[in-house]
Amino acid sequence: MTTATPVLLQLFALPFPEAQQRLAQHFDLIELWKAQDPDAVIAARRNEVVALVTSAMTPTSAALIDKLPNLRAICSHGVGYDAIDVKHAQQKSIQVSNTPEVLNDCVADLALGLLLATARKLGHAERYVRGNLWGTEAKFPLAVKVSHKKIGIVGLGRIGMAIAQRAKGFDMEIRYHNRRQRADVGLAYEPSLVQLAAWADFLVIATVGGPETRHLVNEEVIKALGPDGILINIARGTVVDETAMVNALVSGELGGAGLDVYESEPTVPDALKSLDNVVIVPHVASATNETRKAMSDLVADNAEAFAKTGEVITPIPPL
Repeated sequence: MTTATPVLLQLFALPFPEAQQRLAQHFDLIELWKAQDPDAVIAARRNEVVALVTSAMTPTSAALIDKLPNLRAICSHGVGYDAIDVKHAQQKSIQVSNTPEVLNDCVADLALGLLLATARKLGHAERYVRGNLWGTEAKFPLAVKVSHKKIGIVGLGRIGMAIAQRAKGFDMEIRYHNRRQRADVGLAYEPSLVQLAAWADFLVIATVGGPETRHLVNEEVIKALGPDGILINIARGTVVDETAMVNALVSGELGGAGLDVYESEPTVPDALKSLDNVVIVPHVASATNETRKAMSDLVADNAEAFAKTGEVITPIPPL
């Protein structure tokens, strides 16, 4: 069965009403989060769905894609797309779009915020004051200076470049590790991730997630960073061997960590919650009003463009 208005399957609600209303202007919406039996809803209308809205928190597997034989566009709310089987979708001539550029600043801001908070022990310091320890015999420990230190960036894409720009403001020495060296940047390239970790005071993870980067930061890299090094992750939790990281933090083989992402979100290892050399936040790198609105608007832009022209405006390149 077909309808005059194209059908869009929404796996989650866009957080801003204006963007949600724009979707409703161009599509017959299936708001799946409201359904008591989502599988039954999909089965009943599987042949009608031509577009899908998803996010990093609502996985879009090959199995789901295969349930929708007339699906032609997937519009994702977020820049990372490891929760979508993009390669499978593209093999079926389904366009997949994300929301690049609009969240670079906020994610880079949080990376530097975590770096500062971890190195300068800001979370620990706040707990010290709230616990009425200031002025007692329990002396607050000295922290680590940030300015003029060495920062290694793993993944020099849009967000990695934004992090580098901010690090320059702290007069930091910058090197990066990528799958390949970039000829368009004036930064030092380190082909060995282990060597980058051994060199760096701070190692910041800004690479893509997915199978290809799973546990890229492994036990060897973590030990190379060492007892004075600090690991910052605003990418995906799967990029870091979380067990190896936790063990190194507990044993003192790693100096500290500032984390926005985890391997099994929203589950966070209990050991991380008790360590004063760790700052943990709940995957909030893009969570500002301004950025989330821009992301929602871009999802609506992609869906609207598909409805009008058959083409999304920020497609993910072929994998």
